[in-house]
Amino acid sequence: MTDEPWLTPEEQRAWRSFVAMRQQLDRHLQRHMQQECGLSGPDFEILVNLSEAPGERMRAVDLVAATRWEKSRLSHHLRRMASRGLVRREDGAHRYPDVVLTAAGRDAIRTCAPANAARVRELFIEVLGPERLAVLAEASRDVLAALAEHRETACPPGIRDG
Repeated sequence: MTDEPWLTPEEQRAWRSFVAMRQQLDRHLQRHMQQECGLSGPDFEILVNLSEAPGERMRAVDLVAATRWEKSRLSHHLRRMASRGLVRREDGAHRYPDVVLTAAGRDAIRTCAPANAARVRELFIEVLGPERLAVLAEASRDVLAALAEHRETACPPGIRDG
Protein backbone atom coordinates (compact mmCIF):
# COMPACT_ATOMS: atom_id res chain seq x y z
CA MET A 1 0.00 0.00 0.00
CA THR A 2 1.29 3.46 -0.85
CA ASP A 3 1.70 6.32 1.62
CA GLU A 4 0.19 8.73 -0.92
CA PRO A 5 -3.22 9.86 0.43
CA TRP A 6 -4.58 10.97 -2.95
CA LEU A 7 -5.32 8.98 -6.06
CA THR A 8 -3.24 9.74 -9.12
CA PRO A 9 -5.14 11.17 -12.10
CA GLU A 10 -5.05 7.75 -13.77
CA GLU A 11 -6.28 6.01 -10.59
CA GLN A 12 -9.00 8.66 -10.18
CA ARG A 13 -10.20 8.12 -13.78
CA ALA A 14 -10.30 4.35 -13.31
CA TRP A 15 -12.12 4.59 -9.98
CA ARG A 16 -14.67 7.13 -11.17
CA SER A 17 -15.28 5.18 -14.38
CA PHE A 18 -15.90 2.02 -12.37
CA VAL A 19 -18.28 3.79 -9.95
CA ALA A 20 -20.21 5.47 -12.78
CA MET A 21 -20.45 2.22 -14.76
CA ARG A 22 -21.65 0.22 -11.77
CA GLN A 23 -24.21 2.80 -10.66
CA GLN A 24 -25.58 3.54 -14.12
CA LEU A 25 -25.74 -0.11 -15.18
CA ASP A 26 -27.45 -1.09 -11.93
CA ARG A 27 -30.00 1.75 -12.22
CA HIS A 28 -30.66 0.96 -15.89
CA LEU A 29 -31.22 -2.75 -15.22
CA GLN A 30 -33.47 -1.98 -12.25
CA ARG A 31 -35.59 0.49 -14.25
CA HIS A 32 -36.16 -2.11 -16.96
CA MET A 33 -37.00 -4.72 -14.33
CA GLN A 34 -39.49 -2.40 -12.63
CA GLN A 35 -41.11 -1.34 -15.91
CA GLU A 36 -41.26 -4.79 -17.50
CA CYS A 37 -41.79 -7.07 -14.51
CA GLY A 38 -42.98 -4.89 -11.64
CA LEU A 39 -39.98 -5.97 -9.55
CA SER A 40 -37.47 -3.75 -7.83
CA GLY A 41 -33.80 -4.66 -7.70
CA PRO A 42 -34.13 -5.73 -4.06
CA ASP A 43 -37.20 -7.85 -4.94
CA PHE A 44 -35.17 -9.58 -7.64
CA GLU A 45 -32.22 -10.16 -5.31
CA ILE A 46 -34.43 -11.90 -2.75
CA LEU A 47 -36.29 -13.93 -5.38
CA VAL A 48 -32.99 -15.09 -6.93
CA ASN A 49 -31.67 -16.18 -3.53
CA LEU A 50 -34.86 -18.08 -2.71
CA SER A 51 -35.17 -19.65 -6.16
CA GLU A 52 -31.63 -21.04 -5.88
CA ALA A 53 -32.06 -22.32 -2.31
CA PRO A 54 -32.98 -25.94 -1.55
CA GLY A 55 -36.76 -26.21 -1.44
CA GLU A 56 -36.99 -22.54 -2.49
CA ARG A 57 -36.78 -21.53 1.17
CA MET A 58 -34.21 -19.97 3.47
CA ARG A 59 -34.01 -19.09 7.12
CA ALA A 60 -34.43 -15.34 7.47
CA VAL A 61 -31.03 -15.12 9.17
CA ASP A 62 -29.42 -16.86 6.17
CA LEU A 63 -31.15 -14.43 3.82
CA VAL A 64 -29.68 -11.56 5.88
CA ALA A 65 -26.23 -13.07 5.36
CA ALA A 66 -26.79 -13.69 1.64
CA THR A 67 -28.00 -10.16 0.92
CA ARG A 68 -25.77 -8.45 3.52
CA TRP A 69 -28.78 -6.34 4.50
CA GLU A 70 -29.62 -5.22 8.01
CA LYS A 71 -32.27 -7.37 9.70
CA SER A 72 -34.76 -4.51 9.90
CA ARG A 73 -34.39 -3.69 6.20
CA LEU A 74 -34.94 -7.33 5.24
CA SER A 75 -37.92 -7.64 7.58
CA HIS A 76 -39.64 -4.57 6.13
CA HIS A 77 -38.92 -5.61 2.57
CA LEU A 78 -40.16 -9.16 3.13
CA ARG A 79 -43.37 -7.74 4.60
CA ARG A 80 -43.93 -5.73 1.40
CA MET A 81 -43.12 -8.72 -0.80
CA ALA A 82 -45.45 -10.95 1.24
CA SER A 83 -48.28 -8.43 0.82
CA ARG A 84 -47.78 -8.80 -2.96
CA GLY A 85 -47.83 -12.59 -2.66
CA LEU A 86 -44.20 -13.12 -3.78
CA VAL A 87 -42.96 -14.73 -0.56
CA ARG A 88 -44.38 -16.02 2.69
CA ARG A 89 -42.92 -16.55 6.14
CA GLU A 90 -43.28 -19.85 7.92
CA ASP A 91 -42.26 -20.91 11.37
CA GLY A 92 -39.28 -23.18 11.03
CA ALA A 93 -37.78 -25.82 13.26
CA HIS A 94 -35.34 -23.23 14.53
CA ARG A 95 -35.30 -19.81 16.11
CA TYR A 96 -35.66 -17.82 12.89
CA PRO A 97 -38.64 -18.03 10.51
CA ASP A 98 -38.24 -19.47 7.05
CA VAL A 99 -38.84 -17.29 4.02
CA VAL A 100 -40.49 -19.30 1.25
CA LEU A 101 -40.88 -18.52 -2.44
CA THR A 102 -44.55 -18.63 -3.46
CA ALA A 103 -45.95 -19.66 -6.83
CA ALA A 104 -46.36 -15.96 -7.69
CA GLY A 105 -42.74 -15.31 -6.71
CA ARG A 106 -41.59 -18.26 -8.81
CA ASP A 107 -43.58 -16.95 -11.79
CA ALA A 108 -42.14 -13.46 -11.31
CA ILE A 109 -38.53 -14.67 -11.29
CA ARG A 110 -39.13 -16.99 -14.26
CA THR A 111 -40.62 -14.09 -16.22
CA CYS A 112 -38.06 -11.49 -15.24
CA ALA A 113 -34.78 -13.44 -15.15
CA PRO A 114 -34.50 -14.17 -18.91
CA ALA A 115 -35.06 -10.52 -19.86
CA ASN A 116 -32.58 -9.38 -17.22
CA ALA A 117 -30.00 -11.94 -18.36
CA ALA A 118 -30.41 -10.82 -21.98
CA ARG A 119 -29.87 -7.20 -20.99
CA VAL A 120 -26.80 -8.09 -18.88
CA ARG A 121 -25.43 -10.01 -21.87
CA GLU A 122 -26.08 -7.08 -24.23
CA LEU A 123 -24.77 -4.28 -22.01
CA PHE A 124 -21.99 -6.03 -20.09
CA ILE A 125 -20.91 -9.49 -21.31
CA GLU A 126 -20.81 -8.69 -25.04
CA VAL A 127 -19.29 -5.25 -24.50
CA LEU A 128 -16.39 -6.71 -22.52
CA GLY A 129 -15.84 -9.87 -24.54
CA PRO A 130 -14.31 -13.09 -23.17
CA GLU A 131 -10.79 -11.84 -22.42
CA ARG A 132 -11.76 -8.67 -20.55
CA LEU A 133 -14.57 -10.55 -18.81
CA ALA A 134 -12.05 -13.08 -17.47
CA VAL A 135 -9.75 -10.26 -16.29
CA LEU A 136 -12.67 -8.49 -14.62
CA ALA A 137 -13.79 -11.71 -12.90
CA GLU A 138 -10.27 -12.26 -11.55
CA ALA A 139 -9.97 -8.63 -10.43
CA SER A 140 -13.38 -8.83 -8.74
CA ARG A 141 -12.35 -11.94 -6.80
CA ASP A 142 -9.15 -10.18 -5.70
CA VAL A 143 -11.03 -7.08 -4.53
CA LEU A 144 -13.63 -9.18 -2.70
CA ALA A 145 -10.87 -11.15 -0.95
CA ALA A 146 -9.13 -7.90 0.07
CA LEU A 147 -12.46 -6.54 1.33
CA ALA A 148 -13.12 -9.68 3.39
CA GLU A 149 -9.62 -9.46 4.88
CA HIS A 150 -10.09 -5.76 5.64
CA ARG A 151 -13.43 -6.42 7.35
CA GLU A 152 -11.87 -9.08 9.56
CA THR A 153 -8.68 -7.24 10.48
CA ALA A 154 -9.30 -3.50 10.27
CA CYS A 155 -12.99 -2.80 10.87
CA PRO A 156 -15.01 -2.43 14.06
CA PRO A 157 -18.01 -4.80 14.34
CA GLY A 158 -20.57 -2.26 13.08
CA ILE A 159 -18.69 -1.89 9.81
CA ARG A 160 -17.43 -5.46 9.64
CA ASP A 161 -20.93 -6.92 9.54
CA GLY A 162 -22.23 -4.80 6.65
